[in-house]
Amino acid sequence: QQKRPKSTTYNQRIPQPYHEHPRYLTMVIAACALNFHRALPLFMITMAAILFVVWDHFMAKYDHRIKELLSPGRRLLDSHWSWLKWVIWSSLILGVVLWLIFDTAKLGQQQLVSFSGLIVYVILLFLFSKHPSKVRWRPVFGGIGLQFLLGLIMLRTGPGLRAFQWLGKQVQTFLEHTDAGASFVFGENYTDHYLAFKFLPMLVFFSAVMSMLFYLGLMQWIIRKIGWLMLVTVGSSPVESVVAAGNIFFGEMESPLLVRPCIQHATRSELHAIMTAGFATIAGDVLGPYISFGISPAHLLTASVMSAPASLAVAKLFWPETETPKVTLKNAMKMEMGDSRNLLEAASQGASASISVVAHIAVNLIAFLALLSFVNAALSWLGSMFDYPQLSFEIICSYIFMPFSFMMGVDWQDSFMVAKLIGYKTFFDEFVAYERLSELVDLRKQAGPKFVDGVQQYMSIRSETIATYALCGFSSISSLGLVIRTLTSIAPSRKRDIALGAVRALIAGNIACFMTACIAGILSSTPVDITCHHILENAFASGLSQNTTDVVSCCQSLLSSTVAKGPGEIIAGGYHSMSSLKNCCELLKPSTLNCTWIPDEL
Repeated sequence: QQKRPKSTTYNQRIPQPYHEHPRYLTMVIAACALNFHRALPLFMITMAAILFVVWDHFMAKYDHRIKELLSPGRRLLDSHWSWLKWVIWSSLILGVVLWLIFDTAKLGQQQLVSFSGLIVYVILLFLFSKHPSKVRWRPVFGGIGLQFLLGLIMLRTGPGLRAFQWLGKQVQTFLEHTDAGASFVFGENYTDHYLAFKFLPMLVFFSAVMSMLFYLGLMQWIIRKIGWLMLVTVGSSPVESVVAAGNIFFGEMESPLLVRPCIQHATRSELHAIMTAGFATIAGDVLGPYISFGISPAHLLTASVMSAPASLAVAKLFWPETETPKVTLKNAMKMEMGDSRNLLEAASQGASASISVVAHIAVNLIAFLALLSFVNAALSWLGSMFDYPQLSFEIICSYIFMPFSFMMGVDWQDSFMVAKLIGYKTFFDEFVAYERLSELVDLRKQAGPKFVDGVQQYMSIRSETIATYALCGFSSISSLGLVIRTLTSIAPSRKRDIALGAVRALIAGNIACFMTACIAGILSSTPVDITCHHILENAFASGLSQNTTDVVSCCQSLLSSTVAKGPGEIIAGGYHSMSSLKNCCELLKPSTLNCTWIPDEL
């Protein structure tokens, strides 16, 4: 009997380490036997991979039997779906509202602002939808529901939170190996030019690693799984689901290449969804630079995952499907393996491919920061004619985007600062925005006065967290041309449709980031607990240092949860004493609270 030739598809590449190379399993067993705690990450990764591989083989063999077994229940469900779906959605919404009420009673009222902002964004998208009467609500509620579920697991469950914190630390440690190449090429003092010689080399290293994983078929395998999950839960089309899943790892220029043959056959709504997914997420290769700014790795990873289903929900609401999708699930899941002949060539091609990305970022930063300096100088000159020389681009953006930032659940006094960051991201680049956010984070960690000469110096931790999620996307005007150019080169015949939907996709991508920030605002909590009671009482009563990060953080939480109606009519948040409130007020000097209103005793 003639032997079948070996296939190069990912399904046969992935199982090789476990079926053709039992030495790997022997190594894992030996490592666990020597020190199981030390080998726990390796063990968990191996078990997860084996589970998915076994699942693939099981479904490939018994998929048709499972469908036959479940077909009676599916027919019954379809016959009653017209009224049953409303019962299910109503129950889920009621459950979320009840949970929010009880959770808000425990943690404060700011979550309600984030929840209200989420609803407002959905209403605005519907009002300005391309075809409001054609909106299918399943993708909308499915995308928001999946986004909420992912956020709940990653932000409010102990295992999920610890897992993403651990994963963030591992990514940060992994990317630090870039220093070996950077120091060899640029010398030991390469950190003197931090952005050029420390920041940008991370992109080269990560691009090489991603290219290697793509050659091995691992990335295609992961993207298929995530794409299938969104296809089932959100109800989006196959091509939309695959590109949205790919955008978790790749940028807006690389993800459409995963489904290159399908782009020319995509509907206008699908093209809009593809572009929205690119604008609403960031690429994996920029995580390192953002982390190097001091941005939380766990929050960046969480935002990248949560924004994928959010982009589909927003896209399907802002430009509903009015055509019949032509791309089948089989065609959408058929991804190219690349033209690399071996692993080292894949690494080399990945590093070379990053040259254009690195150059693009470098020249854009030079141009945008120079342009920002010129714009501020011009605005100051114009403002001086009306006795307002402090007029600047930041001030204008703070008023334009302040309502959007406040609806995300940002503290009122911080909403103008977050609005400035959104302006940087939208009109210039997310790199500029994250660099400015890192400066605010550093000022807070220094625990200095919150206001100097009436100017706010930093934000609360909650506001920083929400800002991190709101900025986590490529939805800037500078990215608009890149997306149009990439998709047009893939499908020249669709140039008019791509250009027609690009601006709407940019707006939708920004709204998707804002909705992710709203979910983070609902789920993130910085309650004033018993630890803060001890910290503040000890710091102010025993003469210990009051200018520490812990004291400032607790004071920020206390002041943000305090209700002030007038002189003597003060309700201290978190059941703190008036003494702690008064000392915190004198320490941070907030502009929203008159410290003289606070009585000496309850």
